[in-house]
Amino acid sequence: MVRRVAVTGVGLVSALGIGTEENWQSLLAGRSGVAPITHFDTKDFSVTIAAEVKNFDPLQFVEKKELKKMGLFIQYALAATQFAMEQSKLQITPEIADRAGVYIGSGIGGFDVIEREHTALMRGGPRRISPFFIPAAIVNLASGFVSIRWGAKGPNSATCTACSSGAHAVGDSFKLITRGDADVMICGGAEGAITPLSVGGFAAMRALSTRNDEPERASRPFDRDRDGFVVGEGAGIVMLEELGHALRRGAPILAELVGYGMSGDAFHITAPAENADGAVRVMSKALKDAGIRPEQVQYINAHGTSTPYNDRLETLAIKKVFGEQARKLVVSSTKSMTGHLLGGAGGLEAGITALVLRDQIVPPTINYENPDPDCDLDYVPNQARKLGVEYALSNSFGFGGTNAALLFKRYTG
Repeated sequence: MVRRVAVTGVGLVSALGIGTEENWQSLLAGRSGVAPITHFDTKDFSVTIAAEVKNFDPLQFVEKKELKKMGLFIQYALAATQFAMEQSKLQITPEIADRAGVYIGSGIGGFDVIEREHTALMRGGPRRISPFFIPAAIVNLASGFVSIRWGAKGPNSATCTACSSGAHAVGDSFKLITRGDADVMICGGAEGAITPLSVGGFAAMRALSTRNDEPERASRPFDRDRDGFVVGEGAGIVMLEELGHALRRGAPILAELVGYGMSGDAFHITAPAENADGAVRVMSKALKDAGIRPEQVQYINAHGTSTPYNDRLETLAIKKVFGEQARKLVVSSTKSMTGHLLGGAGGLEAGITALVLRDQIVPPTINYENPDPDCDLDYVPNQARKLGVEYALSNSFGFGGTNAALLFKRYTG
């Protein structure tokens, strides 16, 4: 018997808000979370804007004595998990603890901690390094802290696959449940890497938008005048449950996760191939995994980074996979509002896609003003749209040519 997988909770923390519904309403309103950077002095930087989480008080989610043990990405993961747990109304009791797991990805981990402790080393020598440095910084400690906090003793892992990390964590969790290794998975992605080294590094690659004077208009996926992505931060966590497990406890069911694809470009460390081969294969694999036809999909939450290469080639890949249906489905990039959460993006966007299916409304791509001849699909420009959505796809592509696609279905019983 096929084990179906339900989404029973979503937790979102981003530049648009702290909490799921606050984020969702901001997305539907078409608000931008991009603003001048406040985390550090940007005087000597070519890029001075980012999508920072605003007014975040970690003490609402973490005991004060624990804070020194965790980087910002861990704090965001704990906050997002709390929102997801509250929405799902799940209690991990000793009876189910061994069947409840955690799988949270991050592309960079504790960059903030690494930079802080390196400064301490340079100024005061090795004796000034915190004993909590390593656990506060390493990628798997988001999963570790979440499992300890909620008593989840099942599968515990973490992905570090660049900007596909969160999506891979969700997809791998889906497979853990379908094959019977878990009944519940807390999964997604988290990132807290708006730091001097991170912003400086991406700027050195010329990957970031330099529209510093118009931060709210800087992230403009699929627009002709896009000039790079905007770094974001936060976390997106989804609660996945075996459907029968969710129904028995009367859980809210937001959507079903029905398909997962993975692929590798085997082409270049940062650039996709001109034929969009990796993106084509990963979407095709998600459709095949779900056993559905391209014409059954109505919405794609695009990777949509606002970089010249990604947006053009993701559009090409959608045309190749969906054929005539590409002109009928709608595509939007919520990164136009949240910025790019790097390893946290796939988790955030998986959660957003589940909410699309719950409410049957699609968030827009904001700042879409000047059409690009190479990007000629329906990108839901600037205003949310009510739409009947039966199947929705969420794409994530990462440096190193690592790709993930998640296919969600509206739950009808």
